[in-house]
Amino acid sequence: MNLLDDLKLQYKMGGFEQKLIYWNCGVFLLSILFFYQFRLGFFDFPNWIALSSNGMEALYKPWTFLTYFFFHAGFFHLLFNMIVLNFAGRIFLTFFTQKQLLGLYLLSGIFAGLAFTLIYNLLSPGSSSAIVGASGAIMAILVATATYSPFMNLRLLLIGNVKLWQFTFVILLLDLIQIFTENTGGHIAHLAGAFFGFLYIKLLQNGTDLSKIVSFVLDGVSNVTAPKKATPFKKVHRNYNSKPTGKVSKIVTKDKTQQQIDEILDKISKSGYDSLTKEEKEFLFKAGKQ
Repeated sequence: MNLLDDLKLQYKMGGFEQKLIYWNCGVFLLSILFFYQFRLGFFDFPNWIALSSNGMEALYKPWTFLTYFFFHAGFFHLLFNMIVLNFAGRIFLTFFTQKQLLGLYLLSGIFAGLAFTLIYNLLSPGSSSAIVGASGAIMAILVATATYSPFMNLRLLLIGNVKLWQFTFVILLLDLIQIFTENTGGHIAHLAGAFFGFLYIKLLQNGTDLSKIVSFVLDGVSNVTAPKKATPFKKVHRNYNSKPTGKVSKIVTKDKTQQQIDEILDKISKSGYDSLTKEEKEFLFKAGKQ
């Protein structure tokens, strides 16, 4: 199995935290081709992708409330965000479902964009700006997890053991300190995403799961776009006197294969995809093609 096949299998078998990383990295590679100014050394995103601080302009391009947090302004911007997304997403999924992760990511990104357009002009009157980046949505996932399990122990390189709430508090504090110095719009989005993550958990604990909004929309789109399959009437004749044939052995083989797949998936859920042996990866790849 080559590298491409391995990446395909990781995408197929991984959770939404991995899929979101793949999506962001894929969009970043495309943005290099179309929006990177090689002579100047920076990205120049058009106003139909980046989210503008001008409320009217954003209102005329409502899709930018979604597109802006799938693009990044540089490699290190992307790298840091994806590291935190992988870290926070894995912890989040120890408590919540894949659909809740995706719903929180999308809703918090939109909320952070709305907060940016509403607050930026209050903090920086007379100026205009535009933002890209998934930081607000990622902060929501981190803060949501810290709100739900604040005393979870983390072991950080060169630092040692810290609580999850302490780690999250330091990141939020850095955003607050820098909000009036540089990248004001970005820090507004970070803090807004953090607030949404906190709000999401509090509402969830009271019985309201906001991520169901995204699930409802996606299920509706899936039902509309999915082709309807005909269900022809089948007449079945059963012969109670017939002897077992070779088909029984095929059913048993299929059950054993499914059992092996389930065992591998259980191993992935407990230890991650990287814990699989080469033989197990090969087996999943072949099973996925059947």
